[in-house]
Amino acid sequence: MRKFDWDDLQAFLAVVRAGRLTVAARKLGVDHSTLSRRIAGLEQAIGATLFDRRSAGYALTAEGERLVPDAEAMENLAIRIRSRQDDAAQGLTGSVRIGTPEAWGTYFLAPELKELARLHPELEVELVANPRMFSLSKREADIAVSMTRPEKGRLVARRLNDYELGIYAAPGYLAEHGEVTRRQLERHRWVGYIEDLMWSSELDYLGEISASLAPHIRISNVISQVQAVAAGVGLGVLPCFLARREPGLIRVLPGEISLTRSYWLLTHADARDLVRVQVVADFIVSRLAALGRDFWMDTAQPAGGGRGD
Repeated sequence: MRKFDWDDLQAFLAVVRAGRLTVAARKLGVDHSTLSRRIAGLEQAIGATLFDRRSAGYALTAEGERLVPDAEAMENLAIRIRSRQDDAAQGLTGSVRIGTPEAWGTYFLAPELKELARLHPELEVELVANPRMFSLSKREADIAVSMTRPEKGRLVARRLNDYELGIYAAPGYLAEHGEVTRRQLERHRWVGYIEDLMWSSELDYLGEISASLAPHIRISNVISQVQAVAAGVGLGVLPCFLARREPGLIRVLPGEISLTRSYWLLTHADARDLVRVQVVADFIVSRLAALGRDFWMDTAQPAGGGRGD
């Protein structure tokens, strides 16, 4: 195999992750013709075609698929070496991207970034608070917060916190539709998730309460669901730590229906030597501990057990 440049492997991974040459070139800060030459040079050095060039984008060949884990292993080694050098020479520097569910990232982590910035002023932090799963192996994030513990992959998982959910309604909705009873839940209008955009099975709250319940109004994220329920659109299963931010919302059937879910902090196994990643992960854990259980649970009501009562 002819000698190749590490930059060519970086170019290869950028195209793998972006799927399109122009998008990958923009992320790398080069023009697409330069990136195309790098890919061609890597293919010539290896002696194999790595991509099928299609109008819809670049698709990996079988040889390309085999190269991905080796290229990522080299990338991880380079990141660890660079991180150790940076941390030793300059203190905590560099960038850490944190991918979280939108409510957790918005209402817990975003306010905590002030303290993190005070402790590590040279550290660059990127918070991506979106309702989705993040791939740590594809470098979509350095740290991810998930509602489920992964069952496979080279990931390190730490349980962060449990949180409680209940059924909520606006006063106007209750005035119009009357008292909510367990036996008549099907008669009410419900706000819930769009099924094919439900990024975790843990979001299937209505199915856990009753197999006959289905949302009439479907919304892709929980923050918008809270606003819809507060406006009187219908009943909704909402996290208590969000619902209490809307003073008009009323929890219904609190002694009968209570669900509990968990958040998990995920890092890639190869990030164990990245000081900045571990420092940020430890910071998150410590701030959660300082915040306490009352933030996440409806302590005025009986707590639910397991996944639901």
